[in-house]
Order: sequence, then structure tokens, then C-alpha cells
Amino acid sequence: MENIQWKVDGMSCTNCALSIHKYLSSKGIHEPKVNFMEGEVQFELVDAAQKPALIKGIQDLGYKVRGQEAEEGQTKKWLDNNKERAIFSMIFTLPLVVHMIPGVHIHWLMNPYVQLALTIPVFIVGMNYFGRSAINSLFNGIPNMNVLVAIGAVASFGYSLYGTIIGQGAQFAYYETTATILTFVFFGNYLEDASIASTQRALKDLVKAQKVMANMIVFDEHHKEIIFKVAADTLKVGDILLINSGETVPMDCKILSGEADVNEAIVTGESVPVHRKMKEILLGGSTIENGSIKAYVTAVGDQTVLANILKMVKAAQGEKPPVQVLADKISAIFVPLVVGIALLTLLGNYFLTNIGFSESMLRSIAVLVISCPCAMGLATPAAIAVGLGRGARNGVLFKNAKSLETFKDIKQVVFDKTGTLTTGHFEVSGFHIVNYEIGQISEQDFKILTYSLEKYSNHPIANCIKEEWKTTEVIKWAQIDEVKGMGIQATDKDGNTYWAGSYKTLEDKSTEDGHNIYIQKNNRLIGWIDVADQIRPEAKEVIDQLHRQGITTILLSGDRAAKCKLVGDALGIQKIIAEQSPSDKLEQLDALTKIAPTAMVGDGINDAPALAKATIGISLSNASHIAIQSAQVVLMNKGLKNLPMSLVLGRKTYETIKENLGWAFSYNIIAIPVAAFGFLGTWGPTYGAMIMALSDVVLALNSLRLFKKKLQ
Repeated sequence: MENIQWKVDGMSCTNCALSIHKYLSSKGIHEPKVNFMEGEVQFELVDAAQKPALIKGIQDLGYKVRGQEAEEGQTKKWLDNNKERAIFSMIFTLPLVVHMIPGVHIHWLMNPYVQLALTIPVFIVGMNYFGRSAINSLFNGIPNMNVLVAIGAVASFGYSLYGTIIGQGAQFAYYETTATILTFVFFGNYLEDASIASTQRALKDLVKAQKVMANMIVFDEHHKEIIFKVAADTLKVGDILLINSGETVPMDCKILSGEADVNEAIVTGESVPVHRKMKEILLGGSTIENGSIKAYVTAVGDQTVLANILKMVKAAQGEKPPVQVLADKISAIFVPLVVGIALLTLLGNYFLTNIGFSESMLRSIAVLVISCPCAMGLATPAAIAVGLGRGARNGVLFKNAKSLETFKDIKQVVFDKTGTLTTGHFEVSGFHIVNYEIGQISEQDFKILTYSLEKYSNHPIANCIKEEWKTTEVIKWAQIDEVKGMGIQATDKDGNTYWAGSYKTLEDKSTEDGHNIYIQKNNRLIGWIDVADQIRPEAKEVIDQLHRQGITTILLSGDRAAKCKLVGDALGIQKIIAEQSPSDKLEQLDALTKIAPTAMVGDGINDAPALAKATIGISLSNASHIAIQSAQVVLMNKGLKNLPMSLVLGRKTYETIKENLGWAFSYNIIAIPVAAFGFLGTWGPTYGAMIMALSDVVLALNSLRLFKKKLQ
């Protein structure tokens, strides 16, 4: 089994992607992934011998496969892209249309044989691209826009050639129609390619961040440091680097020595530099603004944070949000429908009016070339790409396109408390050891016991205790488990059982319910630990912004009611649900989502089920791995700052999608009758090709407005 990932040029809308998808499926490829916005095709190939045939099949559809397998032994061909085809066609088309300008009369250009000679090069290039693509798309059962272009060009060229052959060239001369149709469509495709590429600006910025040089440190036989530059993509885990002010961190690293102010905006969206010191992590793609550090590489390639962001965004772009389904269905039947309308236009005008066959044919061709199925196929993906890109640029990662669209419906936001509304940066504020009738455990032994238990937990409170009470003297457990929502349970080699957990683990053995961690041995209380936490500085403003947006806020926590109420009241949260186990949280989320679409924001392992159950699960970037995996959205700035913005971005993106679809439907509903009834005049096909060429650009430009819209 081989994982295939090809870059494919020439895809401009979902109709193109559908053509490639259906072709690959017909050849036995299971669930191919086609992302036209990124120009990527991915699938698993069982038989490597299929590669050449699959590449040829895709290229016969009118697309260009780029990759080692496709390009081996090949040199770049002339007229390999829409820009080159447009320029080439323009050279021959301009003389054909010059004599049509009022007041300009060049006698020799009126000669039908001269016009034929000028048209043939354009026609050959056009049919080599549009004709081949049209035939292959029809063969695969998904007719694309090129079918319309090819029929229109062949009809006008054939009619003109017939007139030239029978000596009636002046009455049958529509060579300029053929040439202008093909030229304008090539030019429109080029503009479309450029517009789609511009929607990927944010993603391209992330990609560029990976393509840097690194100062690698090695040691000679005398243990003297030698520094030399290497490409970032050649680094391996464990390599030692020197990173100075103004340089980009090439891969994820851990600081060995030195301190620096680091701009992590490329990853987190937060422009304010953060101070990093020894043993702290540097994210690949961030920039050293001030300072110099030595660090060793902890992750390379696909394992870095930035690479995972790229994969996440690309995967989201390749998915279809619900609103796209209708557009795809319409696009699939659009081409046959337009061909039918064009035929009716020809017959209706010829038999029901007195304009004659030539004019009837021109109106029919105008219908073919002015219609634009790509507009409906491009409407949603273009907006989604910009929305995902702006989100990524501002430190908000959407794992799928559906989440971006679903944000428009969110009416409630549920927050976990510890590590979400609070900083999660705890300090041990006090502890107490309970006296036994058989004696008292020493302070040192109490700390060793607690550390030995909490070292197996990633809960923020546990991390705090581990940091402050770290010791090399640890107890080796025969068995240890983390019980979600409760704490850590362990058994030593002598069969004694221990707990480090919440008040729930006591089972009413104590009335002291106001502490954070309770330590037990054989179901008897040994002592408790108090920790101090702080509310996130941005939390109050975030809650206020959500209220201004008309969103209900809810605090859902496993912590004691008194502590939850203290935090909830300080922030103005509208509803507080405390003392909830992971299963309780799941039931609460189930009930809340039945009332209204609900987003859940959490960070811990105990939040994972609730994050998965919510309408949209939102995780902080410093959350547990399972929480990030369970969520559909990740806030990369290690805080809540961008939460209100992400909700507004979802709504603005959906508004843009509606605008795009409105434009696509309105354009075709108006343009096709205008062409059919002859309102474009004798130059109907030319004007139609020109208007169609610009229609997709309008969609792309409207989508790009998302980069500038206020998200407040």
C-alpha cells in the first residue's frame, strides 16, 4: 500500500474535483481525497503499476499532474498553463477583432482565408485543452464547463469553415467568435487561478515559515563548537542549534541555554512577544525578536506544531460544509441543462422568429459560453478557504469546514473552569497532614507520596504539585490508574491502596470539603493540599463580548460548588453547574445541545467526552492531547482571547457564502436569458465569454473581503 499525494494544476471548482474523484473511483481507488483549493489529490494505491495510467487519465481530463512520477523524463512544455495559452491566443485573436472596431477598415483582414489562418492556431490550442477535457469529462459521466466552451467554439468554427468552403465566407464568417471565446476563457481561467491562489495567503505564510535555514552546532575532535548553516528540512531530532535575534526557529525545539523574547504570531496569532528561557519549548515558525539561545530539536517534519497546523487547515479545506451539498448537486446537472437550453435557443429563434439561422446559432453559442457552472462550485470553497486562512492567521484552527459554518448557529458557550477560565498556573498555597492514632506521616514523606502519585497525571493542579515537590525519591507502584473526574489511584508492592484526588474520593469521611487534593491510604485520610489559581486576565472581557453577541454563558466543572460560584460571579457567567464527573458533563452537554446549538471550551482529559459531544468542541492549545483531539476548534494563543472573534468569523464566513451563492445563481438566471433572447447583439458569444471569464473573479474578490471584515 502506497500513499499517493499529487499536486494537480487546473482545478478551479468542485466540479473539477468531482471529475477527478469520479475518475479515480472508476479505476478502483477507494475514497480518494481531492482538494481543488490546494490543488492536491491524495489516495492509497495498492498496485504501483497503475500510476502511469492514472496520471494520464487525470491529464486527459484537462489537468496537469505534478510530482516525481508524473514529471520523470519530462521537460516543461510550452503552453503548459492558462497564462501562456491566453497570451498565445491573444496574438492571433487581436488582428481578427481589429477590423470590427468602428472606423477601422483593413481590407485584407476581411479575407475569410486570412481569418481561417489566424483562427486555426487558437482553435488547435483550445481544442487540445477544452476539447480533450470535455470528451473525457463526458466519458466519465461528469460534464464540466469545458463541454460548453468546446461546443460553442466548434459550432462557430465549423459554421465559418463551411461558409469558406462553399464560397460564402462573408455571410458565414464568425472566425473571430471562435477565437475570442477561446481566448477570453483562457484569460478568465488565468484570473481564476490567480484569485484562488490569493485566498491561500495565510496558509502560504505558514508554509514559508518552514522553509528557512538553521545554524547547526557540531563539535570537532577537540570539542570545539563549529557552526554552519543547513536547510531546516535536513534537521533531525536531537540536533543542536544556535538561534539569534531576528532569526526564525526552524523546527520545534527545547532551550538548552539562554533567554529570548519570541514572537509566536505565525502559530498563535498573538503579536506580543513572550519570554522564553531554559527548558521551555520554542515553536517552529516563531521568530526570535531579542536574545540568543541554544536549543535542541524536539520535532521535525510532520511532527512539528506548525506542520500539524498546516495539515489541519488543508484537511478542513478539503471537507464539504452542509451548504455545499446543494451547490454540488446543481453543478452536476448544470452542464446538461445549459446544453438543452442552448439547443432550445437555436430551434426557438430559428423557427419562431425571422432572424435566420446564423443569428439563431450565435444566440445559442452565447448561451453556452456565458453560463458559468464554476461559479456555483467555487462559491462555498472560496469563502471557506479565506475563513480558514484568516482563522489560522489569527491563531484559531478549524479542523473541519463544517465547524466554521456551524459557528453561525451557536447560542450557548459552556466553559470548564480549571485551566480554561483560570490560568491553570497553580501554586501550592498550603497543606495539612492528618494525625493518626498510630502516628503522623512526616512532611517529607507526605510530599514524596503526593509527588509519586501526581507524576502520572497531566491535570494542571497535578502539574503544579509535580513542579514544586519534585524529588528523586519516588515510590514504585505495582499498579496505578487515572480515574477521570476523580484523581489518581495506586497500589504499592505490599498491597496498600492510595488516592490523590478530589473530595469525591473521600465518600463522606471528612467534612473538610474546601480543599483541592485529598491524599488517602487504605481509605483513610492522610492529608490535603490547597492550591491557588487565578482567573485569566482576558476572561471577563471574553464573557462580556459573548453576552453582547447574545450568547448564553455556562460554567460546567467538576470542582466544588463554592469555588465555581466564586469564579462564575466574578466573570458574570449566567449559569453555573458544579461538581460534575466526566459522565455527568456528558449528560449535561447532551441536554444543553437539545435546547440550542452549544459550544464547549475545555482543556483537560476529563473534558474530552464533553468536547466531542458538544455541537462544537473548542480546546486551548496547551490542553491535554486527548482534549485537542476531541475538539473541532483549537485556540492557539493559549487563552480565550480569540474565542469571540472565531464565532464572528464563522458567521461572517457563512454570510459570504450566501452572498457568493446568491451571485452565482443570480448571474446564471439573468445571463442565460439575456444571451438567449439576443440582447448581447451580434457579438453575443464574445461578450458572453468575456462576462463569464470575469464572473468567477467576482466571487473570489468577494471572498477575499473576509480578510478585511471587522470581526467584532
